[in-house]
Amino acid sequence: MSSGVYVGNAYKDAPEEHGWLLGHFRTPGDLRHSRDVEIKWGVHPRGERRAAWVTGEERTALLVLISGRFRMEFRDHSVVLERQGDYVVWGRGVDHSWTAEDDSVVMTVRWPSISGYRAPDHL
Repeated sequence: MSSGVYVGNAYKDAPEEHGWLLGHFRTPGDLRHSRDVEIKWGVHPRGERRAAWVTGEERTALLVLISGRFRMEFRDHSVVLERQGDYVVWGRGVDHSWTAEDDSVVMTVRWPSISGYRAPDHL
């Protein structure tokens, strides 16, 4: 990092925080520290699923499919993202989970950045 600029690589940096590149959990003073927004680079092999449902969500989220086929599950329906650029947005209080139907890369943006639910390791 130099002169207020950080250059990184999502595949290299993401594992440091379970995929999260930017958010409140980064060290204050790091340009990637933010209480306004969180950004995640998720790399998921086929068949991987979230270990537990997210309940009581306090943030709004956007998930964009970069590659693969990815299913977002909500209590009353599911959405399959299958074309690069497909995305889904859900609001506060919406319970959700997910499954990678093919090897998938997704980018998630959540706001605001607050301490929240963290699932155990994936199944």
